[in-house]
Parts: sequence; C-alpha cells; structure tokens
Amino acid sequence: MMEQQWKQCLYLYVDQINRGRVEPRIELKHTAVNDPRFLMEQGERSRRLEEWYDARDIKPLRGETGVKVLRVVRETPSEVIAEISLHSALFYEKGGITHREDIVNSERLTFVHEGKTWEVASVERAVPERQAVRRPAADTFKRITDWDHEPMPLPQPLLNRSLLGGISGNREVLYNRQAAAAYADRWWQEGNPEFETFAVDCTNYVSQCLFAGGAPINYTGKRETGWWYKGYTGKQEWWSFSWTVSDSLQRYLSTGRSNGLRAEVVERPEQLMLGDVIQYDWDGNGQYQHSTIVTALDAGGMPLVNAHTVSSRHRYWDYRDSYAWNDRTVYRFFHIHDYL
Repeated sequence: MMEQQWKQCLYLYVDQINRGRVEPRIELKHTAVNDPRFLMEQGERSRRLEEWYDARDIKPLRGETGVKVLRVVRETPSEVIAEISLHSALFYEKGGITHREDIVNSERLTFVHEGKTWEVASVERAVPERQAVRRPAADTFKRITDWDHEPMPLPQPLLNRSLLGGISGNREVLYNRQAAAAYADRWWQEGNPEFETFAVDCTNYVSQCLFAGGAPINYTGKRETGWWYKGYTGKQEWWSFSWTVSDSLQRYLSTGRSNGLRAEVVERPEQLMLGDVIQYDWDGNGQYQHSTIVTALDAGGMPLVNAHTVSSRHRYWDYRDSYAWNDRTVYRFFHIHDYL
C-alpha cells in the first residue's frame, strides 16, 4: 500500500516533467515537488527552453516520458529514497517535418510522507557529461591491474570484422557516413557487448561509430598515441586515450596526418554531415569533456546528434537543454574526411 502511494507521487512528478518539456512555461495547479532549489532551477530552465524553442523555430507537439525505478535506497513509513531513470521522447515540428529526439536521464528522488500525502522533498540529478576524464580510472574495472607497469602485448588490436565489416590493410578507404550513423542509432541506448562500456562512455561510443564507418585503426602500442581499441589480452584490456577520452580524441582529430582517421575543424555546425563529430568544453577552459556524433539533420539543415553517458538520440547539437550546459560552453566541430 505504501509503495503504491509514493509511486503515485512519482508518476505525478514524471507527468510534470513531461508537460514542462512540451510547454515550458505552463502554470501547474498542483506540483508533486516541495524542493525550493529544484523549483527555482526548474523555473530558470523553463525560461531557457522557451527561448531555445523560439530561436530554433520549432513547435513542440507532444512528449512521452517513461520511468523505471532502478533502486530503492531507503524505505520507511515516512521516507523513500529511490534512484530512477527517465526516458523522455519529444516530438516537434520544424519546416513542416516532425522530428523526434530521445534522452535518458538518471535522478535520485527523496519522497516524504506529510499528513495524508507523499511529496518529492529532494531531486538530485547526476551530470556525468561534465566529468573531465583524463584516463580510465584503475578501479573502474576490477580486472585491470597495474596500468602503468604492465608491458604492452604484441598482438594487433581487435577489429571486430564480423560485426563491423572490418578494414583491410593500409589502403585508403571511403568513410561510410551512413554506416556510422546507423551504428550510432543501433547502440544509442545500450553498449555493444563486443566492446567495454565505461562509466563515462561518450567518446568510446563515438569511436565505435567512427570505426563502424570504416575509420582505420591506428595501432601504436602506446595508450598516449594513435587511435585504437585492443580488446582482451588475458585479463587485461587495452585502448588508446583517444578512443575513450574526449579531450584526447579532440587533440587527435586536431592533428594533421596524411592517412588514417583524419578531420578538419569547421566553423559552423551547418557545415557538418552525417558521421561528423562535435566536442563540448562546458567550462570554456580548453578541456573538452563530451563527444557526440551527427546522426541526422533537422528541417533547417542543423545537426542532430547521438551520445552516450546520458544516452541521447537525434538531440539538437547545441545541448542547451542539458544540465551540463552553461553560457561558457565552447564547441569544436570536426568534419571527418571522406577518404581515410
């Protein structure tokens, strides 16, 4: 009985979030939340969303938000703390075309029983996109030991030919943009079991998409150089930082080279195509913390992107609806060369 009551409050909260996504400035007659900090932030967010929709010249049509309770951390007659996942789909119209974007966020909610009703007393939102990862932490994967002192094995990196079609030799290949985008759409919400999945997985995911498009592995045997993923060798797993770390991939793509995975920096997002890459520096300090890949264009020719960490599909490129975004955010646009 108690579970049904606090979950009724949860569903009211989800309905509010869904309605606020479609009609940002809607006046709610009743709110499930009694968290002053959240309400203040949500008011500012609503104002920003409304201005953002106007600037993009889009008309939100409807939203669909599903909720999954991941874990109940604490449950007493007067308090419940639950971790949830929210899958939000927004349908909107632009230029006579209906678009759909999907985002999956995680939150921790604290419900309290006051009088005869339950209410949300606290909303905590993780913002994993903001995590500045330099290298995978040694304690992230228990099977990895002695990162810096284990000798690098000699075998070549994992190619996953049966899954991705593979690459052959050092010959120049045509970058298959459609294949990269199709792979991104296939695996946007989950990790491909052929690869490791990281706690901060955005760049690992983008690298897989580039590889699916035919980008050749540049295997140097050193994590600090090249662009490669090696799979398991015994109990060890090896990959280059450029495969998994956003700022490292940004530096790798910024370095001119005569063959292999190559890109050029362009000035405007509308210059991008399917399979191109956008990097995000949330603090404007020159350290890029997030990576996305272009998987579609909207009716105005602007890029829509997919990402991991916060799983996203066909999301508008500038991320102004992200909890990581702020007015210091800097972007870097990479157009992948047609021939690699």
